Order: sequence, then C-alpha cells, then structure tokens
Amino acid sequence: MTYRPTVRGRRLARELRRLREQERLTLQDVADRLGWSRATVSRLETGQTRPRHTDVAVMLDLYGVPSPQRDALIALAKQAGQRGWWTAYADVFAGSYVALEDEASLIRSWDAQLIHGLLQTEQYARAVITAGRMLPTEADVERRIAARRARQALLDRPNAPELQMIFDEAVLRRPIGGPAVMREQLRHLAGLAERPKITVRILPFTAGAHAGLDGRFTILSFPDPADPDIAYVEGTMGDVYLESSVETGQHGSRFDRIIDAALSPEESAHLLAEAAKEY
Repeated sequence: MTYRPTVRGRRLARELRRLREQERLTLQDVADRLGWSRATVSRLETGQTRPRHTDVAVMLDLYGVPSPQRDALIALAKQAGQRGWWTAYADVFAGSYVALEDEASLIRSWDAQLIHGLLQTEQYARAVITAGRMLPTEADVERRIAARRARQALLDRPNAPELQMIFDEAVLRRPIGGPAVMREQLRHLAGLAERPKITVRILPFTAGAHAGLDGRFTILSFPDPADPDIAYVEGTMGDVYLESSVETGQHGSRFDRIIDAALSPEESAHLLAEAAKEY
C-alpha cells in the first residue's frame, strides 16, 4: 500500500532532515553509520515511507538528540505511522491530499469548473465521477461515491475546519447531471453557506480577466504553527504540492485578489438562489 504522509508525517520528515543537517552529515554518512541504504534515509526525510518509531529512535541517537525532544519526536513518529480512515479507500484516493485535508483548520479553494468535493451532493458527485473518471463499472462509481461521503464527514465534526470557497459563475451555469441535479446542488450549497464556518463567494462573469485564470487550487492551513501552509494543484497528469513560503504566499495573494473581485457572501447567496430557480 502506498504511504500517504499526514501533516505529522511531513513535520517529522522536516525535523529529521534539519537534525541531520545540523550535525553536518550527508545522507550517505547516515546510511553508512546505521547500515542502511541512502535511499532509506532519503525516503524518511521526504515523507515517502511510513516512519517506524524504532528507526526514528536510532536516527535521533545518532544525532545526539536529548529528551524531552527525543521523546516528543518518537511520539510524533508513532502518530505519523497511524493509519487514517482514508486508508480504507486507498484504491480511490491517490496522493496525500485527503490525509492533509483531514487535519486542516482552514481550507481556501478556488474553482472555475466544479463545486468542491466537500460540498457536492451525491447526484452531482455521481455525474462528475461518471463523466470525468471514465470508470469501467457501476461498482467503481459507487465505490468513489462512498469515499466522497466518508470525506465529507469532516464538515460535521465538532472541530470542523473553516472553509472559504470561491467559485466562478460558470460553475452555477454548467448543467452537470441535468436541471434537477443542479437545482438540488445549488440549494445544498446555499444551505451549507449558512453554516458559521463555511463562506461561499461567486466570481461573476462581469469580473472579466482575473487572478484565477491559471486554474483551480486549494490552500490548506493547519492549527499548529510548526506546520506550514500547503498549496495543492490538481491535474490530470498528477498532483502538485507546494510548501515553500514563497509558493504558498503567492497562492495566498492570488486567492485574496480573487476574493476582491468576487461578490460578497450575501450577494453570492442571492445569485445562488436565482440560479437554482432557473433550473
């Protein structure tokens, strides 16, 4: 099973690399001293393999890390190695996005094509999955629907993240699944937008050229200051995760510029209601 690092797993990987560099050791130095391959050390430092707390303990001993820092990092390794609910859908979720989304405290998203997966109705999701994934059987479609329902449970948790969602007006006008499906979807979206932690804004056609023309993206922020924001860009040829402060800062600025061009939440709610009536 492919390992998909959580936020804790990424934090641990960053710390292992920092500690090695602090000791002025190369990847090969560590590999030679521990009797491992260089690739093994590299995979642990880049979050590409599930960390075993025993391996992390050996590395910390090599770096001379004292307690309580040592104990805290070993505990982090144990947490990072735990499997989340999404592992039951490893055949559906490729990459780390869902594991990261699951721990986010703030999700900012811009999309010019579709309603965000967390906010989709079942029938809208079925239409999207059927058209976009070209799956061979109905069972494959239903499997993905079940996975999406499990993912959406995030919104009903006591510690649900804050959502700031911006959609292009084209999302409201594109009749995915037919009139009845779209009417239900837009009413559902309007209802979700009434929740205290969910903000929905629409970028109207009248905005003209805008900062979101390069495509959709999502920015995930986390409750622990030690975990940097992650900008996620999904594509048909693979997903991109951007973590440097420069890259996430650029996406944050782009998101703010799209907000400035978008309708207010109140105006967006009115447009949603009007669009639903047209179906």
